[in-house]
Amino acid sequence: MYKYDPIDQQIVNERVAQYRDQTRRYLAGELTDEEYRPLRLQNGLYIQRHAPMLRIAVPYGLISSKQLRKLGDITKQYDRGYGHFSTRQNLQLNWPKLEDTPDILAELATVEMHAIQTSGNCIRNITTDQFAGIAPDEIIDPRAVAEIMRQWSTFHPEFALLPRKFKIAVSGTEKDRAIVQAHDIGLEFYKDDQGQMAIKVWVGGGLGRTPILGTVIREHLEWQHVLSYCEAVIRVYNIHGRRDNAYKARIKILVKALGIEEFKRQVEEEWAHFKDGPLTITQNELDRVAKYFEPMPYKDLPAHDASFDAAVASNPAFAAWVKRCVQPHRVPGYRAVTLSLKPHGKAPGDITSEQMHVVADLADAYSFGELRSSHEQNLILADVQLSDLFTVWQKAHAAGLATPNIGLLTDIICCPGGDFCSLANAKSIPIAEAIQMQFDNLDYLHEIGDLELNISGCMNACGHHHVGHIGILGVDKDGSEWYQVTVGGKQGNDASIGSVIGPSFSAEEMPGVVQRLIEVYVRERQDEERFIDTVRRLGVAPFKAHVYAEKETA
Repeated sequence: MYKYDPIDQQIVNERVAQYRDQTRRYLAGELTDEEYRPLRLQNGLYIQRHAPMLRIAVPYGLISSKQLRKLGDITKQYDRGYGHFSTRQNLQLNWPKLEDTPDILAELATVEMHAIQTSGNCIRNITTDQFAGIAPDEIIDPRAVAEIMRQWSTFHPEFALLPRKFKIAVSGTEKDRAIVQAHDIGLEFYKDDQGQMAIKVWVGGGLGRTPILGTVIREHLEWQHVLSYCEAVIRVYNIHGRRDNAYKARIKILVKALGIEEFKRQVEEEWAHFKDGPLTITQNELDRVAKYFEPMPYKDLPAHDASFDAAVASNPAFAAWVKRCVQPHRVPGYRAVTLSLKPHGKAPGDITSEQMHVVADLADAYSFGELRSSHEQNLILADVQLSDLFTVWQKAHAAGLATPNIGLLTDIICCPGGDFCSLANAKSIPIAEAIQMQFDNLDYLHEIGDLELNISGCMNACGHHHVGHIGILGVDKDGSEWYQVTVGGKQGNDASIGSVIGPSFSAEEMPGVVQRLIEVYVRERQDEERFIDTVRRLGVAPFKAHVYAEKETA
């Protein structure tokens, strides 16, 4: 993974010193709330419903064991002993004290971490596939370019105060696992007819109040020009994006208003002014950064391991975990392991200080000291030998990190919601927990099969509910918390936005509503259809009819 050079470290250290003085002045009454607000947001600090929330950057989801141990120590010393992994692959602290935040940032700086640009109207954390570099279907490893883009976007003076926040995702695999179509800019890496790395550029995607999937603005972009082209896109947005209405300020609204052809014309016109200028990435620079992402020192292992095969055959619990939590690897004899942060009855994405240390130890012992966070709010050990999988499972199980539900209904994506967030209309976590307990039978979950359920506490859609096979949105109805349900959303290459099935439901009704949606699927599915396949074949009508028929007779 990328390592700081002296300039990187100096920048972060100086930012910590600046923020420490700004916080001191605020606490001394020398700065007003209004004056301090943009300063704290530039350092990832929100003021939430009950306490500050600090969002810590995890660039493109890559984190070292040393960094995770530090996060475990910070959550134990300065928070309530746990952290929350978000859908942007970052870690959030929900209970830090304001006066402690400079010390937290100073601690982070000792392990090459920070909270810069995790909030505010700027370019946010660039996300990617959690299996980048190891996925069998990978065409291009995009992490080196993602790192170059991170350096370009950090402290970019022209884009420090955009109309709204700006999100970029990159993917270099046949199967998109980074939701590139749901981002302000999505970059899809591939090899062109000459075998050279090229990029398909999507723009204008985003969820929130107006969910829109992006549109391809350029089918073939030479990788050398990715910075200048993205800069041209963001310049057009920065000039014309609305600042009078926060709900209409995202780039997706501008693209829709102008039309993709006019937006593209303006981008190409802007790009022509500096296309071959200093922002052009040279091969030497790409090679320099790519060295930080070279393959791990893999052993020459057989593709199969007798001890692993025997353990799968003799231990049904281990076999169930392997089926759901172990993913293929491009190197023979290795697998990727997803550690579930979704145990039944617990807040999705939360991890305790003790668990962080366990995962760090697992990474050191079995995965070259590195791990990944996913936008599905789980952690990944990317490089585990087949012969070590049984031991990893035993240790993960003992730490509560081996629930075999990855990709199943209870692998719920969920924002913090009204329990923490001041923007939320309704609680998210209790709904997730109630649904998990409704479907507490793992055999039944495996029978249902692949199903993505996403929950957001408000229209900002931090839980990505629009692209869940089943999406749940918290809404306010005359001061009460209610929940709107969508079906048919999907991430990936064939992404789609879900359709609302009808009027909203009370919190108490939600587990039963999901149960009835599943009943329709189990009754109507054909052959090996997944839930999303059945919805797309039948449409919303039969699901709606069953849910509301039950509601009327209740």
